[in-house]
Amino acid sequence: MAKGMQALDPEVRRGDSDPQGGSVLWLLGPTSAGKTTLATRVVADLRKNGIPAILFDGDEVRDFFGEGLGFGTGSRLRVVSVLVHLANKAADAGLNVVVAALTAGQDARDHVRENVKNLTLGYVSCSIQGCAQRDPKGLYRRAMRGEIDTLIGYNDAYQPPDDPDLVLDTEAHSLEELAGRIVASYVRA
Repeated sequence: MAKGMQALDPEVRRGDSDPQGGSVLWLLGPTSAGKTTLATRVVADLRKNGIPAILFDGDEVRDFFGEGLGFGTGSRLRVVSVLVHLANKAADAGLNVVVAALTAGQDARDHVRENVKNLTLGYVSCSIQGCAQRDPKGLYRRAMRGEIDTLIGYNDAYQPPDDPDLVLDTEAHSLEELAGRIVASYVRA
């Protein structure tokens, strides 16, 4: 298997297994690593294969709550808690869920591990330099100018997870390759 990528395997999924329910693929990684891009492609490709799937994105949850949600640890954990709830509800309804969210702190990752059923945790790996070059939201540029001081990966270190089920390196592999490998595991399952 190619370096930096591990195949999604139904045996890897953790938590309570419900044969009638869907699974949850939780993609985490630094800002601009490619989480949402990969998640969007995976969901589209699953649907093309007749596999029911839905995407929940951390940025969309944050946008929904608006100004009331900051970027401190408590606010980040609240976003994760909402995503956990949505993912479980959708999976219980039989959908395969793909979540794309920073999930930066170990407390947030522990919350996901402890509360999401049929979980596969995928670390979307990209160097901070690579993330800063992509920077579709302009956050790294703003952090470099001193306009924001809460960017995980720039102002505070992003600690990769200790125990991901998958490592998806977006610098070493193309979007098509990563999404194809994930989708193939669902088609085989």
